[in-house]
Amino acid sequence: MVWFTLAWLAIWTVQLTPIQLLLPLQLDTQSGHWLHGVVWSGVVLSAGGLAGIIAAPIAGSLSDRTRSRWGRRRPWAIGGSLGAASGLLLTGWAQGPLFVGAAWIVVSVSVAIASAALTALIADQLDSQRGTASAAASSAQAVGIVVGVGAIVLLGLGLGASYVLLAGIIAVVGVGTAVLLPDPAPAHPRVLGLNAGREPITQARISSLLDHNFKWLLVSRFVVNVGNAFGTSLLLFFLIYGIGVPAASAEDKLLVLIVIYTVFVVISSIVVGTISDRSGSRRFWTITSALVQACSGIIILISPEFVTTAIAAAIMGTGYGAYMAVSLAFATDLLLDPDDHARDLSLVNNSAALGQLVGPLLGAGLVALVGGFWLLFAAASLVSIVDAAMTLTVRPKTITLC
Repeated sequence: MVWFTLAWLAIWTVQLTPIQLLLPLQLDTQSGHWLHGVVWSGVVLSAGGLAGIIAAPIAGSLSDRTRSRWGRRRPWAIGGSLGAASGLLLTGWAQGPLFVGAAWIVVSVSVAIASAALTALIADQLDSQRGTASAAASSAQAVGIVVGVGAIVLLGLGLGASYVLLAGIIAVVGVGTAVLLPDPAPAHPRVLGLNAGREPITQARISSLLDHNFKWLLVSRFVVNVGNAFGTSLLLFFLIYGIGVPAASAEDKLLVLIVIYTVFVVISSIVVGTISDRSGSRRFWTITSALVQACSGIIILISPEFVTTAIAAAIMGTGYGAYMAVSLAFATDLLLDPDDHARDLSLVNNSAALGQLVGPLLGAGLVALVGGFWLLFAAASLVSIVDAAMTLTVRPKTITLC
């Protein structure tokens, strides 16, 4: 569990630090107007996220069928980590929105490959602790932002040095944990063949993608992440152009918000993930956490100031941390075929990633549409409420073998 958490910490650090800080700064300084920087940020993040979404299920399917002496998950985790390190170096070197976007696509694809392999380990090796493992991955997401942004701000690093630091983190920690994590080989086909004909129900592969509940959970994870992206991806621009924070202190204010958000993500994900393991009431906690996230946008709408934004960050962190931990564990409970764990769980990751990539693009459009941020936060609350309603339709069935 320690190596698993560290692996996710490295992945989230190198993925979310550029999204939250480096890419907006990089694109804002290369644009003539602040609205242009907002729009380009949305375009670049969406392009990278879309590429990752396409790559993840492909890499997951290949991982499911990999039979090497290094394991079936480990080669993909190592390759993805090294690819992400290379992409980060390219992103720091790139000039202009198009070249920055192309380099960021390399990072997104590589991170998606490593994430698909790591997520499959939850379903491969765990049963009663899936909520706890999901909480570890979710809390690492929030801590990763603090680690990345905090190191850059406190060390006073420039853009180029920041990308070099992130590349070193994923190269060392990503590869190191991939080597140390257990990756047991699946049963040999000849061993499975000894039971041929004895248990006919195991002979037919039943895809989770044909199950209504699994597909609906994918959609709901997409929706709640759109709401989260509305509330988080454009915070730097909101601080500077929405509530008038001086540009010189905006990074420090952003770090404060990220730390607050992180603390509540970590606490809620661990607490609620553990509770869901013991109670089994994953649907209830998924719905409740989406509604809690919705409250954050309402608070900013009522009072768009830094103090209330900090309160909203705490509430959003509470809702989102709990949601991501429980909904991932909920998804593992819905899986039908062990031979498709990596593919199916990469789609679960993709549903969240798709929301995080569509959110900034739609959010930038909403900001440009009204020339401000009120519509952005209203939409953040609305889509989170819609997600809670959608999750009510997910009713996992218990299969009884006779």
